[in-house]
Amino acid sequence: MKGLLKKLIALPVIAALAAGTLAGCSDSGSQSGTTGGENGIFRTLDEIKSSGTIKIGVFSDKNPFGYVDENGEYQGYDVYFADRLAKDLGVNVEYVSTEAASRIEYLQTGKVDVILANFTVTDERKEEVDFALPYMNVALGVVSPADKVVESLDSLGDNDQIIVISGTTAETYLTENYPNIKLQKYDTYAAAKTALENRNGVAWANDNTEVIAFSMQNEGYTVGIPTLGSNDTIAPAVTKGNDTLLNWINDEIKTLGEEKFFHADYEATLKDTYGSDYEEQLVVEGGEVASN
Repeated sequence: MKGLLKKLIALPVIAALAAGTLAGCSDSGSQSGTTGGENGIFRTLDEIKSSGTIKIGVFSDKNPFGYVDENGEYQGYDVYFADRLAKDLGVNVEYVSTEAASRIEYLQTGKVDVILANFTVTDERKEEVDFALPYMNVALGVVSPADKVVESLDSLGDNDQIIVISGTTAETYLTENYPNIKLQKYDTYAAAKTALENRNGVAWANDNTEVIAFSMQNEGYTVGIPTLGSNDTIAPAVTKGNDTLLNWINDEIKTLGEEKFFHADYEATLKDTYGSDYEEQLVVEGGEVASN
């Protein structure tokens, strides 16, 4: 009798657990609407088309590449490109503001479909995301106050600190190649700029495109080290394994190269900052990087 009673009590509990498990699976699927992958979740190209919206991660404070203007609209080199991707895909674009350290996480958790946020291609990042063809060249650079220009990292004193943004190639490069240099790490570009303006560090290391833009837009600063380390490329990134979206973006970049789209993008968004001198140096058309 006791055994029968135990079974009768257990049956509703088992049923409830089973129902909860099934409900959990159903909720998870409806919330994400994504395909599971070894390195994250993602929406395939067809799923994005069906939804009518593509979610693209961009910077909101990195003028002139990705920023929000006085009218609350996203602008910049990456945004110009993102608008065209959405147009040619036949969907609307939803911009998701991201920080440098969040780019991989946002892809792997399905918060965005694509990252277009000055994402430098590195071997380490290739292990976590899939990069499409490049659309821009980049290297690292160092900007400092014009009255105390840093022209060599070897000249820094024991107490001198370099400002970097967490999750950037500048942080990785300095940590690996100059382990004795003290780093001041910030999460946002705005915070890093403020730190430099307040002289919390002797210089700021970041993409050379960004530090050159900063020196041109802010009087009293000089790029003492215009190229640090190797030359790299910037490319769109998708969640690892999202082959349908990756292949479409690669084909799109090749097609856009035929019309010199990225030169037009430069003219519309970067020329006011850099002038014409940097155009051929920075722009990559059709995913083909010119050999040195």
